[in-house]
Amino acid sequence: CAVKAAHVLSEIAKNEEMKKPCIEADLVLTLTPFLESTDQEMLLHAGRAIGRICYDNRSLQEELVKVGVIPSLVRILTDYAESEPLVHVALLALYNLADLDSAKEALSMTKVAEQLVKQLRRAESHERLEIVFEVLQALAENDALKVQLVDAGVPEVLSEILLRLQGSSQAEDMCIVKAASDLIVSLLLGGTKARARLIANFTKEMVRLVILYPSKMESHGLLLISESELLKRDGNCLRMFQLGVVHQLLDLLEKQVRSGDTSVQQAALSALQSLAVPVVSKVQMLEEGVAERIEALLRSESPPVQFKLLGTLRMLADGQADAAELLGQDPLLLNRLVQWCSVSEPSGICGEANRLLASILHHNRSQEVVKAIQAAQGVKHLVSMTTSEHAAMQNEALKALAIASAIDLETLEEPFKESQLVQSLHKLLQDDNTSPEVKYNSMGLLCRLLNSGDLRQEIEEDKIKDTLERLCSHSNANVVKEAITTLQVLGGET
Repeated sequence: CAVKAAHVLSEIAKNEEMKKPCIEADLVLTLTPFLESTDQEMLLHAGRAIGRICYDNRSLQEELVKVGVIPSLVRILTDYAESEPLVHVALLALYNLADLDSAKEALSMTKVAEQLVKQLRRAESHERLEIVFEVLQALAENDALKVQLVDAGVPEVLSEILLRLQGSSQAEDMCIVKAASDLIVSLLLGGTKARARLIANFTKEMVRLVILYPSKMESHGLLLISESELLKRDGNCLRMFQLGVVHQLLDLLEKQVRSGDTSVQQAALSALQSLAVPVVSKVQMLEEGVAERIEALLRSESPPVQFKLLGTLRMLADGQADAAELLGQDPLLLNRLVQWCSVSEPSGICGEANRLLASILHHNRSQEVVKAIQAAQGVKHLVSMTTSEHAAMQNEALKALAIASAIDLETLEEPFKESQLVQSLHKLLQDDNTSPEVKYNSMGLLCRLLNSGDLRQEIEEDKIKDTLERLCSHSNANVVKEAITTLQVLGGET
């Protein structure tokens, strides 16, 4: 009579008022051993009864996990994968238990990921897909299970499902699309190991879906590509280029600049910025005309997008003379940069525009670029940048101006005098709060300026020699060394 008794209990447990008597009668622990039965009818009724009694009762659910119900549920999914009723019962039970940390730990010791992938592939109804997604979503909160889900092929199945539903406007299909999108995002967030596996095994179709599918993936899914630590590995960047990700990102950006979705624009620019870090990527981007396409996006009026855009271009110019020359000879870009260098709000735009100008000068080796930046009235902003409250920006400006002076001091002589560069450098050297590196770079620039007769005269009239002599007893050895060198140049030594 056990099967019939289990059937009766499963019906009784449907009634909310009968749950308490079932619990008091200790029926849950009595029924649990029957989950090891080979009788499918017994498994069905015992599973339903336990699920209904324990629904929304955390202490009972914890007790179930403790007595080993998890391996039994995975066994049901494995042994009876073709039985719709049994699979449904097992999935519902997993759905109710999966939020528990103890259940996740127990599931990480099983092959549940493989079984859930099988159920995703064979699911025909929206209801079945939704419940499998719910279980997967809960499991994806655990890093160990996240790796198992990736290894078991969950991303590939999600790709197949999304491709199948692409273009559908039916409400049920859109619910599945959202659930699949949310699950991809969960796999991307946290868990470096899982993200690394995703990067290593990403299919072209999956990249396209993450970037282009009109869902939550569009902004959040770009986290995969903008994970800087992963993308700093040259091999991963090359793989992204081979998959055509960069131009897909730019297509997306161009579309979003027109429609005005700034969250997606920022996410795509973050991804591009990360892809522009390795040297191999910069070369590839230049060869594929990426710099010109990024420049075309300057029409965006969104400050956060402008900020990211400037940072991406600066990253692209870093260490690349070709990129610096390309950017430094574009009058439209330079004029826009100079405009941004003058804005007071938001301050981040002004700072990033100045940093890009400095980067172009620093990495450039062309007189034409120096002339173009001066023609755009950009030099005075770089001189102002030497007195920034941020030492990093001061050093960037000082190094850029020193390199530009070595390339074409004649062009810069007049704007240097107008902007009182010599006097600014003297103040930096006199100020005890100026960092040693800024003092060092200030003297490096002074040595370049001494090649101009007019600027040398200003340096002598401003009595910088006295300050340099005091710096010869500075506590920093590099500052002392540079002060001695600058005094020698000032005295006419080469």
